Amino acid sequence: MPEYYSRRNLDFLLKEVFDIETLMKLDIYKNHDLDGVKMILDAAGDLADKELRPYNEEMDRMEPQFEGGKVKVHGQIRKLLKKFGDGGWISANASEATGGQQLPITVSSCAQFIFGAANYSASVYPFLTAGAARLIEEYGSEELKETYVSKLYSGAWQGTMAMTEPDAGSSLSDVTTSAEPLDDEGTVYSIVGQKIFISAGDHDAVGNVVHLMLARIKGAPEGTKGLSLFVVPQKRFKEGDQVVMNDVTTTGLYHKMGYKAAPIVHLSFGEKKRCFGYLLGKPNEGLSYMFQMMNEARIGVGLSAASIGSAAYYASLNYAKERPQGRKPDEKDPTSAQINIIDHADVRRMLFFQKAIVEGSLSLLLQCAHYADMAKGGKEEIKEIYRLTLDLLTPVAKSYPSEMGILSTSAAIQILGGAGYCKDFPLEQYFREMRIHTIHEGTTGIHGVDLLGRKIVMGGGIAFRAFTEEVSKSIKKVKLEVIELSKYGEKLNDALFRLQNITMRLSTIAMKEKKEVFLMDATLYLELFGIVAIGWQWLLQAIPCQIAINENRGDEFYNSKIHTMRYYYEYELPKTEGIIARLNSSDKLLLEIDSKDII
Repeated sequence: MPEYYSRRNLDFLLKEVFDIETLMKLDIYKNHDLDGVKMILDAAGDLADKELRPYNEEMDRMEPQFEGGKVKVHGQIRKLLKKFGDGGWISANASEATGGQQLPITVSSCAQFIFGAANYSASVYPFLTAGAARLIEEYGSEELKETYVSKLYSGAWQGTMAMTEPDAGSSLSDVTTSAEPLDDEGTVYSIVGQKIFISAGDHDAVGNVVHLMLARIKGAPEGTKGLSLFVVPQKRFKEGDQVVMNDVTTTGLYHKMGYKAAPIVHLSFGEKKRCFGYLLGKPNEGLSYMFQMMNEARIGVGLSAASIGSAAYYASLNYAKERPQGRKPDEKDPTSAQINIIDHADVRRMLFFQKAIVEGSLSLLLQCAHYADMAKGGKEEIKEIYRLTLDLLTPVAKSYPSEMGILSTSAAIQILGGAGYCKDFPLEQYFREMRIHTIHEGTTGIHGVDLLGRKIVMGGGIAFRAFTEEVSKSIKKVKLEVIELSKYGEKLNDALFRLQNITMRLSTIAMKEKKEVFLMDATLYLELFGIVAIGWQWLLQAIPCQIAINENRGDEFYNSKIHTMRYYYEYELPKTEGIIARLNSSDKLLLEIDSKDII
């Protein structure tokens, strides 16, 4: 089976970049060790090779069908969910007290990366379920936990996140789904409304689908402050163990350009006024609860984009090594043997581009996972700074792999030429599946506004200062300890300095101008931040590689890492200059033109 991810790279990131051994000394993770981590990743690779990868193309060709009011999915999905449940993959991060593995998020993220690289569409089912189960486990009553959590973790039931509505889209303040109390305690509600684009919102591979849904209790405040979170099952228990349909109707199935193995559906709730929802947590605090699941999902979207990019990279790398075409520019003899296309400079550029994006993105995502682990299990006095830094990096970790993954997968197709555009090779599928990630869990524009409009200033700017201090520590390390990398540290320091300056300039604009002026180019700011953040990750990766080379422990893996870091600093980091030039401009073109001028 062709390679689709690098296990050596995962081991390298865990051990040599993020020091997983130190992480496992925390009380919360003390029952895990390196041997256990190796076994877990071995098992993940085996599951991916046997149960995910072989069905990747077939699931793309045999997309879900909507028949008789029910969504039918590929038969492998039921088997897969059972294996994920039985193997503890859905409950991997849950506490040992509730039957979970209490696995570090950094390690489970590596497993998720493997599953996504093997078969992205199929890997989404257990990921969605895990998020729903964790939310019920944290905020649900004992009755809700007893009813739903074990069924979700076992893979017998599917969990979803149901937020988007036909007339609201990403504007959650316009959610109209209503909830009216049916009991004096305010725990059971009648739900009426519609939700669209719900991933895995209905299918026949499970016995029940459990929706975590935002709705507005009658009389609640307008806007997002009036949203509550409900558990709304497709089937509910009426009396004792009697199961009845819960007035949840699938009204349509969306047909997508990619991501086809997982259905996305349009759902209607309470057409007969018999849809029951169960309040999760406190009234009117639903969005704050849902954001926990959303932020996990946003990191997961970035991880999925990186995983698809990995599969595309290895497909194009293997092709480039085997495909003979053309000769060196200085070779004048037309009868001489052709060279493999990997020996052409421009093909190597495209390969380095993919590797820089994929492995840089994965490193940033594991950096976020590391912060999540420290916020969960570190000392109390430092938990908050880790949480804030994670919040700051979340829009970057979601958006950079997603946006750049489209370009890196496009480069993979380009390497194959016309063959890459055909279904005979997997790259056209990877390209189609990559495209959804800039839309899932908030479009790139939304995350630009989130980063610049909220995350930069939260806590008085403490998270942004913490980020810059982390980057500066890496720069200082190469200057003092790994002098071979010092010139790259200087380049990163220059880019960081300019990021700080432009952040200050934009903050000044925010105090003087309308908010619309301040946020006009928020997406460009997000792009700038991402380029600098990935530059930091490549310096972090280069440090142990250069040390190994200096100690005569170097090999092709370390050399390739150094070459890719050099590529990033020569080809990608300089792109910050053009973005900064625009962000420094006072031209308000986008605000000064009239909408009728766009024709």
